[in-house]
Amino acid sequence: MNIEQIKQPFLKKFPGDFSNNPTQRGTPKVLFATIEPAGFEQPQRIAFNEALAEEIGLGKFEEKDLNFLVGSHLPDNIQTYATAYAGHQFGNWAGQLGDGRAILAGEITNAAGKKTEIQWKGAGATPYSRRADGRAVLRSSVREYLMSEAMYHLGIPTTRALSLAFTGEDVLRDIMYNGNPQYEKGAVVIRTTESFLRFGHFELMFAQGEHTLLQDLLDFTIENYFPEIVSSDQQKYKDFFENVCIRTADLMVEWFRVGFVHGVMNTDNMSILGLTIDYGPYSMLDEYNLNFTPNTTDLPGRRYAFGKQAQIAQWNLWKLANTLQPIINDEKFLENTLNNFGVYFWETHDRMLCKKFGFDELKEEDEVFLITGRA
Repeated sequence: MNIEQIKQPFLKKFPGDFSNNPTQRGTPKVLFATIEPAGFEQPQRIAFNEALAEEIGLGKFEEKDLNFLVGSHLPDNIQTYATAYAGHQFGNWAGQLGDGRAILAGEITNAAGKKTEIQWKGAGATPYSRRADGRAVLRSSVREYLMSEAMYHLGIPTTRALSLAFTGEDVLRDIMYNGNPQYEKGAVVIRTTESFLRFGHFELMFAQGEHTLLQDLLDFTIENYFPEIVSSDQQKYKDFFENVCIRTADLMVEWFRVGFVHGVMNTDNMSILGLTIDYGPYSMLDEYNLNFTPNTTDLPGRRYAFGKQAQIAQWNLWKLANTLQPIINDEKFLENTLNNFGVYFWETHDRMLCKKFGFDELKEEDEVFLITGRA
């Protein structure tokens, strides 16, 4: 593979902690910390997405690339790092979080000029692991590999899986959360996307009072990932927020379309690009049930139940709006944009149902029939 073409422009653009210190800690005033992967000496390839590798510019896999699949014995051009972000979890402010078991290799550019970030999940602890080991097990890794690719082929914005590999280590996990941990096979997934930036990256800068860095991150995001925004000055930040709201609403409609339940829609699990990220306790509906949640820690409140996902997305956007207020400085605009979220969501949702069922238009009685089966 063309791993010598991987670069780290994010490290050159923003302040970071370059100590390579794995000690779990706060890292104020920076957006990342460099960290070396754990290094696994007996990796085994399980799956490799050849079509994706070609598409993003990595080229063909060769046996000499095996170590790259788990982040071991990397070439000098790859300086690995984990990013810092914050978030609201289950409705409560959680403070600094960050990439706890994800480590970035950087980005690669294909022949068409499209850039793709490459990230290992399960390659070892970072300063943001919060007393965890940074490892992943085969069970959860297979789930992410298969579901992220399924979502992509269903036409839903998502991160994608490049590879799945054994690490050669066993990892201790309490599978049933009953105090009886058992060893499982360790694994690493390489996931890719245009950008892994989350609501939480912006929340952290706001919470730390780093308004200049917050604006720098906004400018970087707009310049690199929102080419449709051509306005300047304050208007470009307003256009950005409107765009994020639309992308997020569109994603919620897509989840409704296929019966996908994310299960843990914390603000740190919300993509700024409107992508499905972080495949944890997700599920697909077996039957239409608005109250279904696959996350056992979400019981009995069911905050992240299937039928509440659009509502929670809007709540998360309120938190993002609070974060952007020092830059946009227009509370009325933010309030109106957020209030329009529900209108846009339901209009888009109804168009989706019309298309799905072959209707020219969707009347109120049609919605009752579709949901209950009663005319």
